[in-house]
Amino acid sequence: MSNLPVEPEFEQAYNELVSTLEASSLFEKHPEYRTGLKVVSIPERVIQFRVVWEDDKGELQVNRGFRVQFNSALGPFKGGLRFHPSVNLSILKFLGFEQIFKNALTGLSMGGGKGGSDFDPKSRSDNEIRRFCQSFMRELSKHIGADTDVPAGDIGVGGREIGYLFGAYKNYKNIWEGVLTGKGGSWGGSLIRPEATGYGLVYYVNHMIQYRTKGAESFTGKRVAISGSGNVAQYAALKVIELGGDVISLSDSKGAIVLAEGVKSFSKEDVDKIASLKLKHGYLHQLHASDSEFSSKFQYVEGARPWLKVGQVDVALPSATQNEVSAEEAEGLIAAGCQYIAEGSNMGSTQGAIDVFEANRKEGGQIWYAPGKAANMGGVAVSGLEMAQNSARVSWTFEEVDAKLADIMETGFKVCLDTAKEYIPAKETELPSLVGGANIAGFVKVIEAMHNHGDWF
Repeated sequence: MSNLPVEPEFEQAYNELVSTLEASSLFEKHPEYRTGLKVVSIPERVIQFRVVWEDDKGELQVNRGFRVQFNSALGPFKGGLRFHPSVNLSILKFLGFEQIFKNALTGLSMGGGKGGSDFDPKSRSDNEIRRFCQSFMRELSKHIGADTDVPAGDIGVGGREIGYLFGAYKNYKNIWEGVLTGKGGSWGGSLIRPEATGYGLVYYVNHMIQYRTKGAESFTGKRVAISGSGNVAQYAALKVIELGGDVISLSDSKGAIVLAEGVKSFSKEDVDKIASLKLKHGYLHQLHASDSEFSSKFQYVEGARPWLKVGQVDVALPSATQNEVSAEEAEGLIAAGCQYIAEGSNMGSTQGAIDVFEANRKEGGQIWYAPGKAANMGGVAVSGLEMAQNSARVSWTFEEVDAKLADIMETGFKVCLDTAKEYIPAKETELPSLVGGANIAGFVKVIEAMHNHGDWF
């Protein structure tokens, strides 16, 4: 294996999956699944290409473009496109690998993939972004299609970028098809798509709370720490507020916003201000410095994540990026009374943090951890619903999509729960391992389909 490049993010995702499979009775009951693991861990296809485009000064620029088509056993490759300077093959392989099993847990017919570029849209004009998207799609269009690979948005790829990408695809291929999700509502998009990951995250945690308390508790009165301030964090915060919880933090790459003394919660209006700021690619410190009403309610903590800055906390929802909760912060959350942590981001916790959470759970402690591949699958679930609407040339109402999303999150929670009970030995006082249940359930579904296709034997 020494001839392979070092890929720390992908290796972390792989090791996290394997550690839970090994700790269960899965390989004891099905030793042949070890062969399936070898196959599923290698992408079906990795596409890498150059993206040459012209900036507003007429100067040539070049970026790297990628698409990792990881697994199509359950349906077309499905996963987002990320435009960010940090993008590299290791990150995209980790995201694509996670996406395989996340998509499997939705119960919808979707494979797993991921793609993007090291292009940074934050520093570019609308015209530059349009020209970049057109050049990026010129190559990507050769490898995707409604029944082959259906990308979506991710960090740096919102409604504007999806529109430019879709228009370029339509022009290059001379076909209108549901090749991208996250489209505008008037041209094939689904209602609830912007809200889906955040809403689904909160629905999943609500099932955790109700299962643990036998229906006696909900989000009402819970202190909820959230990281991030993009779509996932914003809509998770709004849903928590709607369900009676108190949102006590948000953050971005520059620092965290936490409640000032005597303030109970962010309000819907506070979240709306942050949403407006983020549409303009602003930072939280700018809002804190320019809006006296806002700054009177919140403290800004420069260069920090919120986990050790919020005092007592009941629920933690990492919703920014990978590895945003360390082992030290995990210990701090437990000391602060946190009972539930669920990832709105992909691989939001380091392996050290997961080990802390799982050790506490095994000891009969208070914290219960849900991994991103289960807790944040609401976004891709509604992308799958958008694909279904495009195929049938229909549009569903907000209420219809929201109800389907809620059902998918409930089913996904129960699958994780039941699988953990079946394969992971536990004492009577232990809560089931949701990370183990999610990994095993997604893995088994995918490799059984691959076996049926003759991809391993």
